[in-house]
Amino acid sequence: MEWNVSFFITSVLLGAGLAMDAFSVSLANGLNEPCMKKPRMCLVAGVFAFFQALMPLLGWLCVRTIAQTFTAFQKLIPWIALALLCFIGGKMLLDGIRNKEEECGAGAVTFSALLVQGVATSIDALSVGFTIAEYGWLMALVCALIIAAVTFAICMGGLLIGRKFGTKLAGKASILGGVILILIGIEIFLTGIL
Repeated sequence: MEWNVSFFITSVLLGAGLAMDAFSVSLANGLNEPCMKKPRMCLVAGVFAFFQALMPLLGWLCVRTIAQTFTAFQKLIPWIALALLCFIGGKMLLDGIRNKEEECGAGAVTFSALLVQGVATSIDALSVGFTIAEYGWLMALVCALIIAAVTFAICMGGLLIGRKFGTKLAGKASILGGVILILIGIEIFLTGIL
């Protein structure tokens, strides 16, 4: 593979495609935490960007080293994403039902839950390792960094939109955010098994 415009366009398109689940979860996080400050927004988007870059690199490494093991693991990806997002979404949903009057930031996603969200939304990006298998290590790294930058930008947009509507939805935001996460988990699951 050569360094050319096509490589960069493909990397940006991969980033946009992979970031859609992270965008939806960012939207739910913004709904859940309508008073989120800019540093926290950067942290949330940064976590998603980190995992969206890490997973294709791990997939690339697996293809280069232990492809048979990765092929067997790939069948579990939809199940893992479904379990993780339903768990976090269910917790947000229950918290929203229990807390009738929410204070600003009361529904903030914990850092450990954010890490789980990052893994759940990016685990399908492992399979991108197959599509970039012919890249050398430097091209694979640059591709992953482009994916991370695109994901960061898309997630910031999701957080801003969610935050805007979260302020308007007040007490129902956590419930809506939880439902969105559960629906994303189901969508990833159905897409992965069909």
